[in-house]
Amino acid sequence: MSMELRCAMELQGYPRGSCSTLAEDGSRHPACQVTLKREKGKWWRRIEAVHLSRPEDYLSIYQSGCNHTCLKCHSWHFTQRAAGRWMSTEMLAEEAAKYEEEVTVWEPRERATMWHATDLCRHCGLCVLEGRRSLLCPKKLDASQVVWSVQGWGPARNIVAFTGGDVCCRAEFYAEATEEIKKRCHKMWVLLETNGYGLTPRNLEILASGGVDSFWLDIKAYEEEVYKKLCGTTNKWILEAPARIVDMGFVLEVLTLYIPGWVEVDQIRRIAELVAEVDKEIPFTILAFFPEFKLRNIRAPSLWEMVSAYRAAKEAGLEKVKLGNISVFARTPSEWSTLISLVGVKALS
Repeated sequence: MSMELRCAMELQGYPRGSCSTLAEDGSRHPACQVTLKREKGKWWRRIEAVHLSRPEDYLSIYQSGCNHTCLKCHSWHFTQRAAGRWMSTEMLAEEAAKYEEEVTVWEPRERATMWHATDLCRHCGLCVLEGRRSLLCPKKLDASQVVWSVQGWGPARNIVAFTGGDVCCRAEFYAEATEEIKKRCHKMWVLLETNGYGLTPRNLEILASGGVDSFWLDIKAYEEEVYKKLCGTTNKWILEAPARIVDMGFVLEVLTLYIPGWVEVDQIRRIAELVAEVDKEIPFTILAFFPEFKLRNIRAPSLWEMVSAYRAAKEAGLEKVKLGNISVFARTPSEWSTLISLVGVKALS
């Protein structure tokens, strides 16, 4: 087998990820073999969609294929099977350049995160549609900076993010894509939304050499046994990733998902403690799980469970904590009012 087809993780002395992906002919192969290829001196990737996403307010590149088989994956229809069209790194850079012409908010590198998006806008569109602002509006943007996308209203920030599936174990693709994007654009930051499995020391060096700016690190569980059941892999070096990422000068934000019966306050507290040991100012988001894929029988967390998780993260020492997927656990005006009284508006993502 050629070096190009060998598992990049195994070549570095790590176990292969849980990356079995359903090909269009019904056969199964590692994700990098059916959603990534090298052709004519360039990397090509299977891409499901490219558009301005909400509530992130940046250009998202939705990738097919993943090195995890998460039971709760909300993008399983294109991450667990090969889907979408082949796009080269040059084609992705062209999309980024077109998007840059529509940017309405220019962020500094330290704000190249999803976490900072909700500082700017609540995505209701009232400032455009009715010429007024909601009670929760941060009042930081002019209506001319709020634009429509397929996922709703909000600003367009100067960030390109790779999301959906994750093959960061093949870091060369992301490094080349970042180089191409920065070659074509004037001031775009590149963010990788990642589960962290591919963030080995060697791969982080490759990503740094390509100019990647930031990571949205999804730490899915603290306990390794739970992580293996939930995602199909170990999390040993994923828990080491925050320190390595920060030490190498990348911008970092961390998120975790509250899943009743799987990942609750005890594990979220441990994750928060781990992050706080690296830097108490690392942005941290706790998302509310909603039933999907193979966990459709699991309920969503309650308002009180989410507030308890928020308090645990704050008690762990983290200074920048937000709750996300608010509509999942705060469904009535009364619940919204209670939530705001307990954590404050700035804690709502």
